[in-house]
Amino acid sequence: MAIQLQANLEKLRGSAPLVHNITNFVVMNFTANALLAVGASPVMAHAVEEVEGMVSIAGALVINIGTLSGHWVEGMKLAMKRAAELGKPIILDPVGAGATTYRNKVLTELLETAPPTIIRGNGSEILALAGANVQTKGVDSTTDSVDSIGAAQALSVRFGSVVSVSGAVDVIVYGDRTAWVSNGVPLMTKVTGMGCSASAIAGAFAAVCNDPFEAAVSAAATMGVCGELAYRNAKLPGSFQIAFLDTLAEVSPAHLAELSRVKFE
Repeated sequence: MAIQLQANLEKLRGSAPLVHNITNFVVMNFTANALLAVGASPVMAHAVEEVEGMVSIAGALVINIGTLSGHWVEGMKLAMKRAAELGKPIILDPVGAGATTYRNKVLTELLETAPPTIIRGNGSEILALAGANVQTKGVDSTTDSVDSIGAAQALSVRFGSVVSVSGAVDVIVYGDRTAWVSNGVPLMTKVTGMGCSASAIAGAFAAVCNDPFEAAVSAAATMGVCGELAYRNAKLPGSFQIAFLDTLAEVSPAHLAELSRVKFE
């Protein structure tokens, strides 16, 4: 199995897809900058009065539940329903799944509204979303991605979604297809918004790739390769964040061809 990582990056930059994000307060700025750097066009819009119109002109919709409120949840549902009607890719980032009863209730309602094209989260979030009784640590994972494969496969079958689990090795599953992406550096876990940006970039690739599995793998590999390249020049969280954004702008198809480490089952 081959994923055209280089071609997908070129396609993304050539079309600069509009990615509609309903995301959390903490990561809005970083996520928008990450999308701009990789070559996409971000919009952050959560008002119920405009989400349906915004998703109608976007290439993909990214739903991130990091900082919840009732009005935002209503906007998420409206946007997801409209995206499903239009056949637009929906990326769901179940931030902190399992942490509170309210968070779990919201995720159940969102999944009932429309099945996501891609679900992307850490190991604990994926286990919680699949119904496992796991102990979470806020929004941080207490479970390795490899230990969440069964839950990811169950979610993929149940909702027909690609499930991308982040970790030391990212695992992406879609039905009977599995990819392992072993790029990245531990420092990426010390910068707020890395996972949220990974979900947004998955949305950018999904907007230009017909195959959502290929989009999810391309996003994971691009994030990981950029993390490795940024770490060459920045060893601490503050400087690394800036170096990572710079690297997203500079990463080339040749970098992906040379440095990506993707295996398939």
